[in-house]
Amino acid sequence: MKKKGIVLMVGLSAVLAMGAAGMANSWVQERMSGGDAVSEDASVVVAAQSIPFGRQVLATDLRMMKLPPHAVPEGSFTSMDDVIGRVSSQAIYSGEVVLERRVAEHSGGSALAAVLEPGMRAISVRVDDVAGVAGFLLPGDEVDVVSSKRDGGGSRSIASDTILRRITVLAVDQNASQERDGPVIVRAVTLAVTPRQAERLFEATQEGKVALTLRNPLEKTEEQPETIAVAEAPAQTPQPVVKPAQQAKPKAVNRSRHMQVNVIRGTETSSTVVHE
Repeated sequence: MKKKGIVLMVGLSAVLAMGAAGMANSWVQERMSGGDAVSEDASVVVAAQSIPFGRQVLATDLRMMKLPPHAVPEGSFTSMDDVIGRVSSQAIYSGEVVLERRVAEHSGGSALAAVLEPGMRAISVRVDDVAGVAGFLLPGDEVDVVSSKRDGGGSRSIASDTILRRITVLAVDQNASQERDGPVIVRAVTLAVTPRQAERLFEATQEGKVALTLRNPLEKTEEQPETIAVAEAPAQTPQPVVKPAQQAKPKAVNRSRHMQVNVIRGTETSSTVVHE
């Protein structure tokens, strides 16, 4: 009986050991398969190199990167094919996750037209080294537009007014890229405006001159628009200053009183003056 009991206990132990090993193996396999699935779900598209504003995205600009599920930003892409061919609406830097709001669909035509938001228009303004902020403008900057014209108050009377505020620069000359080593004198700047703003800007260029003022993108406060009239007085020939003639002061006359005394001596007569 004892021998049969020992054999039964050994057999039961072996069965339990095999069951535990099977359960452990199943748990390990489940964890490994689950980890691979999480890694595949967390693959996102990132920029392999910097992508400038307004340029069509190429396959060489992208690469895949795996992130933890909680680190995947909203609006990211899981396939490079969904990004290739789009146009960057903002500058995208190397290693940055490509987001849907930063690349625009490009159905054909100019790449610059793809970055325009619905309802917006692109208009080019002729500038010089002064009106173009000395060549420091870059695509993506925000500017105010100042108009100056003669106000009819005279040949030298000029009025200036800020007609547009917080206007985005789309391109400088024919370049929509932000990659530039230093300031470059340009001849035209392309701005993103509404149809009404485009009409007002065109009128201002016909009536007088326009200039651009560069804004700080972090500035949120808005100043009240004001119109400043500058009147230049015509040059005049200086007139000589005429000093009033000074009246001559009468000289004091010292009038002394005197008497003439005639002295007669015989046939001779002499006169003597006696002063008082």
